Amino acid sequence: MSDAEKAKPKRQSKLLESTIQYFKKEGYKVDLEKTMIEGFSGVTRQFDLIVQKSRTAQGVWIRDWNRTIGVNVIINLDKASEDVGLGNPIIIGEKFSDHAKSYANRRKITLLAKRQVVIGFR
Repeated sequence: MSDAEKAKPKRQSKLLESTIQYFKKEGYKVDLEKTMIEGFSGVTRQFDLIVQKSRTAQGVWIRDWNRTIGVNVIINLDKASEDVGLGNPIIIGEKFSDHAKSYANRRKITLLAKRQVVIGFR
């Protein structure tokens, strides 16, 4: 295993920790345990976090990629959230394509840049 492969899980866990702190600061209840949910379709859906504010639970995907997140990823998150009955989903990534931003805007999906999360909890 190369050094880059060893560093990747640490980087993901650091972003995950920052994300948890960010949502707690914003007043959300964060659930790390019940992130695998069986949907109405019978397919088990995986989320990185489930956050809840008041009565609305939302699924969160964290994509720590060094590339632009495309509309296909946003559509998959939307379908997964809808299948399990969660509210408007949230995705965290480096940057998002214009098509992804348009789709997210129409479907009320929250796109958060990694830097917003990391800076936001300080």
